Amino acid sequence: MPQPNEDRFRHRDLNWLSFNERVLQEATDKINPLFERMKFLAIFSSNLDEYFRVRVSQLRQMKRVKKSIRKKLALRPSKITKQIIEEVKQQQDRFGHIYKDEILPELEENGIRILDANNYSESHIKFARTYFKEKVKKHLKPILLDLEKGNELFLENSILYFLVTFKEENKLAVINIPVEDCGRFIKMDDKEEIYNITYLDEIVRCELHNMFPSSEISGIYEIKLSRDAELYIDDIYEGVLAEKIYDSLKQRTDGQPTRLLYDASMPKEVQKKIRKLLNLGKIDMMPGGQYHNFKDFFSFPDPTSNPDLHYKDLKPLSHKTLEKCDDYFSAIAEKDQSLHFPYMSFSYVEKFVEQAATDPQVTDISISLYRVADESQLTTSLLKALDNGKKVTVFVEAKARFDEENNISWGRKFEEKGANVIYSYPKVKVHSKIMLICREEGDEKMRYAYIGTGNFNAETSKIYCDHAIFTANKYLTKELERLFKVLEGELIVPREKNLLISPFSTRQEFIKLIYTEIENAREGKKAKITAKMNSLEDEDMIELLYKASNAGVEIRLLIRGFTCLIPGIKGMSENIYITSVVDRFLEHGRIYLFENGGDEKMFYGSADWMNRNLDRRIEVISPVLDKDIKQEFKDILELQLKDNVKARIQDAEESNTYVKRKTGEKEIRSQYAIYEYLQKKHE
Repeated sequence: MPQPNEDRFRHRDLNWLSFNERVLQEATDKINPLFERMKFLAIFSSNLDEYFRVRVSQLRQMKRVKKSIRKKLALRPSKITKQIIEEVKQQQDRFGHIYKDEILPELEENGIRILDANNYSESHIKFARTYFKEKVKKHLKPILLDLEKGNELFLENSILYFLVTFKEENKLAVINIPVEDCGRFIKMDDKEEIYNITYLDEIVRCELHNMFPSSEISGIYEIKLSRDAELYIDDIYEGVLAEKIYDSLKQRTDGQPTRLLYDASMPKEVQKKIRKLLNLGKIDMMPGGQYHNFKDFFSFPDPTSNPDLHYKDLKPLSHKTLEKCDDYFSAIAEKDQSLHFPYMSFSYVEKFVEQAATDPQVTDISISLYRVADESQLTTSLLKALDNGKKVTVFVEAKARFDEENNISWGRKFEEKGANVIYSYPKVKVHSKIMLICREEGDEKMRYAYIGTGNFNAETSKIYCDHAIFTANKYLTKELERLFKVLEGELIVPREKNLLISPFSTRQEFIKLIYTEIENAREGKKAKITAKMNSLEDEDMIELLYKASNAGVEIRLLIRGFTCLIPGIKGMSENIYITSVVDRFLEHGRIYLFENGGDEKMFYGSADWMNRNLDRRIEVISPVLDKDIKQEFKDILELQLKDNVKARIQDAEESNTYVKRKTGEKEIRSQYAIYEYLQKKHE
């Protein structure tokens, strides 16, 4: 892909770091309870790992392209990678400061101390030694290296290791830290008033001298290697990809290295040795702290059971209609029904599928599954539907990154039960979140649909903010049925007039809607575009938004992740204002609202304004046709636009400044305000 024009477009990978900076801000924001701030450190760390495995690995692949071709396409992977490394180093310095100077002292104030081996008492040493012998030692796989013999070294992706140096210069050892087998954090067995917790790393570190009794250890340094997560299958395979992807999953562990994170105290001569052993470039080396894999803080124990250290529970809200409803079909036939996660329970979706599985009038169930949960009520109900003789069609996305194995495993289970299972097409992902149920009602065939912005996954629905609508609208459901026929290979195009379906019509329809706003602005009419999405990357859409801004269209964007659009530039984007909300839950929904000359048009669905969502994925964007639900979506969107607690301004300088409350202005923390709004609405 051509290098973005720096005057008009940000580089997506650089701006993504600005998003992760907002996550880091949450780790230091004292509005959040202590343990939640620790989780934001874990999210930051986990995000960064995936970023290096996916995005940085792609930049590395670009470096393999012939220089003449890179020049022609204006590709500058080395320059971008250097900028990334520089910014990441600064972020990791801030990360270390937050952990050492804020988190650790506050833990101690609350009766929890994280002990390192240097501060073990005699009783701690005794405990560590016993724990090591009984639970840790059997899982260790030490590797001794003789550099004179030219040993090769393979490190698994994201596994923690100690690199051990000795007085003998040509001798090294590498030993794994078995977190998966033993857990990362160990509560020390002592009777002090304060709870002492230690890293598994420290227990292993304590025993390394005993593991190498014939050699004198000169240094112990923690290291972690990130490997390429991409399978690079899109341009290689044709036809059904499931089996081939399944076979190639081993690349998850032996893909090319993208980053070696190492203890910054490691001497330069040791850095050179490990770099040579792993065949890494200088740019692949990333200095860090004493510990890595802070994503393990998701599982940090709270021995105090102090509720003040955690978010207060938000009980899932009851849906006014569906909660008391025995027959979802009659309720949906009467009126569209909306759901908003995580404020409401995913169980409403599960109950709908369960009812369909046992209803004698239901003949067909069609569903697209992008990220399938390991075990769920929904998948159990689909299997039950097959037992009850329903025709079940399941489109399984075999290329959902990091979920391929589980998705394909479920696809096989459905196939064994007699479902019509369809896997990915070459170069096309099915990212839409859709379900269609056909039911015989008298002499008529009735269709019931579910269209959402989030995956059919009960677990992620507890932390992802998403929207969904159940509908029996005959136009929408008919078009959805045609889309499923496209997926089954019975039709070539879905011929939609109401739904926006990528790659068939989404881009064209959004272009028309934006041009309508441009024309209205030029005619002196009110013209406004309000859009909420995860990411904004597509250059053609951005150029059109610039054109709309110059025409006088007011453009208000809410973008959680990265954006390649540069807002607030005179003569280019002065009428574009962007904020980002990062808070307790992950904002994941997409809503698009157009003024349309006073007759507002609203859409929601699975697609961001990214090239892949518009042109290379099956996506469904639906109009919001029910007046009550349209107002509900608009109210929710308005609360997010008014957030003055957790919203940050995405300006040209990428400053991530919090939106400031004006004098006398009510405090609005949108996620909590939405919960209260829905609570009142569904009383």
